Amino acid sequence: MAEPARGRFPPSIKYLAWNEAAERYSYYGMASILALYMRDHLHLPENLATSGYQAFVAAVYLTPIAGALIADWVWGRYRTILWLSFGYVAGHVTLALWETGWGLAAGLALIAVGAGGIKPCASAFGGDQIPAENQTLLSRLYNLWYWMINVGSTVGTITIPLLYERVGASVAFGVPALAMALALVVFWAGRGSYVKVPPNIAAGAHDAAATAPGEPPAGGVVLRIVAVFAPVSVFWALYFQYGSKWTFQAEAMRRDVLGLELAAAQVTTLNAVCILTLIPVFSLFVYPWLERHGVRLTALRKMSAGMFVTVLSFVAAALVERALLETQAAGAPPPHVGWQVPQYVLMGVAEVLVSVTALEFAFSQAPKRMKSLVMGIWYVTIASGSILTAVVAALNRFQGVAYYGFFAGLMLAAAFAFALVARWYPERQAAPAAGAA
Repeated sequence: MAEPARGRFPPSIKYLAWNEAAERYSYYGMASILALYMRDHLHLPENLATSGYQAFVAAVYLTPIAGALIADWVWGRYRTILWLSFGYVAGHVTLALWETGWGLAAGLALIAVGAGGIKPCASAFGGDQIPAENQTLLSRLYNLWYWMINVGSTVGTITIPLLYERVGASVAFGVPALAMALALVVFWAGRGSYVKVPPNIAAGAHDAAATAPGEPPAGGVVLRIVAVFAPVSVFWALYFQYGSKWTFQAEAMRRDVLGLELAAAQVTTLNAVCILTLIPVFSLFVYPWLERHGVRLTALRKMSAGMFVTVLSFVAAALVERALLETQAAGAPPPHVGWQVPQYVLMGVAEVLVSVTALEFAFSQAPKRMKSLVMGIWYVTIASGSILTAVVAALNRFQGVAYYGFFAGLMLAAAFAFALVARWYPERQAAPAAGAA
């Protein structure tokens, strides 16, 4: 296999990038209608539909720990992605063909298992393709990675809600099944060009105990990374509510745009559109401008800023909710869904600063043979946030503006906690922070 030119991605990246886009299309397209499907077809109350949606998201982000261990110590990343992708396809097919509560449970369980193989491995497998002598490509890779994720999610959240409204749930769930099957084919097609790091349980155990000069054992490094990730779980408790609570909020608003009536689930496309726009803006303009003006941009500084921006997104959502309730009480027309744009833009900025940066942080800080495991721990952080939201929604103690105020306050406390942990963490500088040129 020919060596890639310095400054250019190796040929394997194009297969992985398009595999990621197709997989994200399948996931986000399905997820965009999931809460509505549970409420409208399974007749769950809105708070339980929200809780059920968040519980599924939590399952999707908990299974990666098992997938990471299998990848690092048993199958390797390539085979883990390949074989568990079949379960992912089967889950989508089950949703399309078995339109009952049991069918939903079975389909979502299979998707969660498939996600367990892909999520901790795909981004780490992409990092494996970058030559050791060309690590400046790493930050570019994770910007590309996140961009392709949002290409897939944008198209998915536009098309699948439209199919759901016009032709029904079966077709709307069936198209993501086809997309995931395509993702599997694209991944398999690149098999000859991949760098495949072999699994080694003995080496994994050795690395966990090994101590480099002047550094703690690898296990200690992982514990430090966990301490950084812990406050970020609250970020995810807020983030994924664009697919549940924000969707229900949009449903109560006017959604006419240029003479067309948007479906409530289509409004979630704003999230992906913001990311597709903001990643190049931050990478090409914001970060270089700050560096030129003497601001030292580490991964943890970016993430800390993003945590505080997240608070503002839920403050904006609370203001929209207040306006919505006031118009309902007065019998006036509801506000236009365009008033949700600020909360989406603020959450998009937060996502670029927190989530995009965290992918490279996790890969660059992890011990060599524990990279999938650390990625898996990152996804457990995401799951923890979704579990928190599911519990709060199920208890149904907060409604209206108080609901958004509760999460904004919780996020503010988490942001301060993260800032304190970030000051303590000895960040490695072996690779540039995400977003660097």
